[in-house]
Amino acid sequence: MAILYQKKGKITVITINRPDAFNAIDPETLEELNYAFADYNDDHEAWVLILTGTGDKAFCAGADIGKLVPVLQHQWVPRPWKMPVSIARGLDIYKPVIAAVNGMALGGGCELALGSDIRIASENASFGLPEVKIGLIAGWGGTTRLSRLIPPAKAAEMLFTGQPMSAQDALRWGLVNEVVPQAQLMSTAEKWAEKILAAAPLAVMAAKEVMRKGMNSTLDEALRLEWTKIGELFKKRLLRNAESRILLVNRKRLIPT
Repeated sequence: MAILYQKKGKITVITINRPDAFNAIDPETLEELNYAFADYNDDHEAWVLILTGTGDKAFCAGADIGKLVPVLQHQWVPRPWKMPVSIARGLDIYKPVIAAVNGMALGGGCELALGSDIRIASENASFGLPEVKIGLIAGWGGTTRLSRLIPPAKAAEMLFTGQPMSAQDALRWGLVNEVVPQAQLMSTAEKWAEKILAAAPLAVMAAKEVMRKGMNSTLDEALRLEWTKIGELFKKRLLRNAESRILLVNRKRLIPT
């Protein structure tokens, strides 16, 4: 299987599993990845996702040039194949996503990391958008997200030259949250997941939604959305408190005096 899907309690782990191809994405892998993201999004028992790749060389080397590019270049002419959605483009998941970047993250692999909320990198990880070297640009969110995560001058450097950024520089410029030895990568990602699980899941989802939508809104619009979400959370809290009181009263009625 090109995509491995594992559940560890409330933590879901999605692994891109094409190590012989540096976990590059072909059409079949893209389809499987789409289903995996949808399963996580729809699973009410899954609260945090860790996205990673198999092996210690590559998180994801981007598109499998020989298999995916010939399909993609026909997106702009009549053709039955439609590109599946993902966290990089087309799918809004308001549950948190942690990228455990275990090696090179190039092209679409870098864009999957950019589409995540928290990025933990191994010491040998690197991030790059080399599409300009083959006459294209990053088209899975890289050209738009990168300059929102790091200073525009550094984003321009990566986008215009196609040169990768090391894990250490990514930490320096705020692209990743932490850099750790390869052997500690997944355990560190799980520790971050546990920190998130210690918070209220609905509040975490609301915070992510406001943060993401606020980036594309005016300040006034973002503030209104923030206030709306606070109201929704208060209503849910009051409802839970009311339900708890009803259950308590019912239990007391069942206890003989």
